[in-house]
This record gives sequence, C-alpha cells and structure tokens, in this order.
Amino acid sequence: MVLTIIAVIVLVVLIVAGLSIRVVLQYQRGVVFRLGRVIGVRDPGLNFIVPVIDRMQKVSMRIVTRPIQSQGIITCDNVSVDISAVAYFRVVDARKSVVVIENVLAAIDQIAQTTLRKVVGQHALDQILAETDTINADIRQILDTTTLEWGVEVTLVELKDIQLPAGMQRAMARQAEAEREKRAKIIAAEGESLAAAALGEASDTMMAHPLALQLRNLQTLVELGVDKNTTVVFPAPLMSAISDIGGFFARETAAAAKPGVSQPMPTPNGTLESAS
Repeated sequence: MVLTIIAVIVLVVLIVAGLSIRVVLQYQRGVVFRLGRVIGVRDPGLNFIVPVIDRMQKVSMRIVTRPIQSQGIITCDNVSVDISAVAYFRVVDARKSVVVIENVLAAIDQIAQTTLRKVVGQHALDQILAETDTINADIRQILDTTTLEWGVEVTLVELKDIQLPAGMQRAMARQAEAEREKRAKIIAAEGESLAAAALGEASDTMMAHPLALQLRNLQTLVELGVDKNTTVVFPAPLMSAISDIGGFFARETAAAAKPGVSQPMPTPNGTLESAS
C-alpha cells in the first residue's frame, strides 16, 4: 500500500513537472499567458509556469526570408513588367508579434506585395533597372513604418527578378548596340585626330631637318629588304636624286663632245688648269 502511494505521488510529481517546465531555446522568447492575459516574456533557458493556469507561446527571433511572388506592375512610363522580390525580417518584440497580429508571415507577404506595386509604379523603367538600391530602400522604409507596430522589423528588401516584354527587350538591345557603335566611332575619331597631330609634328621635324627624311627613306628600304620581294619600291626623293645625277652626267658628256672647248686638267698642286 505504501509503495502504491509513493508511486502515485511520483507519477503526479512527474506530470506536474512536465506541465510546468518549459525550455526556451537561445533564438526564442516565451510569451506567457495566465488565464488569457500576458504576464511576461521569458528569456532563453529553463522556465517554470503554473500548470493549467499558465500557457507559454514560443516566438522565434531569427531572421526570416520571405519571397514576394512575381506580379505584373505598370511603371509610370506605361511599361508592363513582372517583378519578384525577397524580404528579410525578424521579430523584435515577441509580445506584439503574438498579441497585435494573428499571422505575421501572411501579413508580411500581403503588405510587401502592395508596397512593391506602389513603389515600382512611381518609377520609370530606366530608373527601375538602374536605381534598384533606391527602390529597395523605399520599400523597406514603408514596410518598417507598418511592421514595427506588429513587433517586426524588416532588415532587407531586394528586387530578385525583373521580366520585361519581348518587344521591350529587343528595343533595349538595339539601343545598347547603337550606344556601343557610337562609342566605337568616337574612339576611332579620337584616334585619327591623335594620329594626324603626330604626323603633323613629324612632318614639321622633317621640314626643319632634311637629313631626317633621308634617314627615314633608308629605314624604309631596310624594312623592304627584310622580306624576299621581287619588286623594289624606291621613295620619290631618292628617284629625283638619281634623275639629277643622270642629268649631270648627260650635260658633262655633251660638253666634252663639243670641239674647241677647253677641259680643265688637274695640276700637280691640286688646282685645275684649262688646256687649249
């Protein structure tokens, strides 16, 4: 009989302990209700509640990732785009997240979709593509204004995917190609301008120093002689020099053929003496 009583007492103690002991994990907070009223928020660790009278609801304080499903949005310049995003939020007030709002995840999902449509609709397509950081910050600011009353803080909002109509994609591709061609032509024109300036400076140098032009001609001949070519090209100044030398020899030959014309003869002292 005594053993039976002891066994019953031990069983009752175990049941009461099981109903009164609560373990709150490190990333959780425990909201304790007593007869339907919130009496406090318990920290992580071992906690005790009054069985039957008290009830503890655990709330996760970790950051939650919530995708915002894709939806069609019309921009301010009347372009229809499909945009999806992702929101990161966490509970900062466990009491409010349990008492003020019934379903935090569903509420965040709905308000994120409406805010995304509102903010994106105020921008043009070029701004949406180029200023995503600004749009993300605007969405987060608007969300925080509402969600902080629920005990929830939105830490980050990012536009994940932007789908454009096929016609708009082709138009943007043509625009990008035209922009690249414009830059290529500008760069080529700048190169021609620099090359012309360099050639002008080189021509001024050769005009001031005629010997430089002759050296350049010799260098050209050396470069032509490297390859086994069957045709040799002589620069124009060299051809004129050869023509002048040929004319000189022709004049000397004609003068020597005339009778009675004295030809200069060299003397022993190196001077020229005319002979009759």
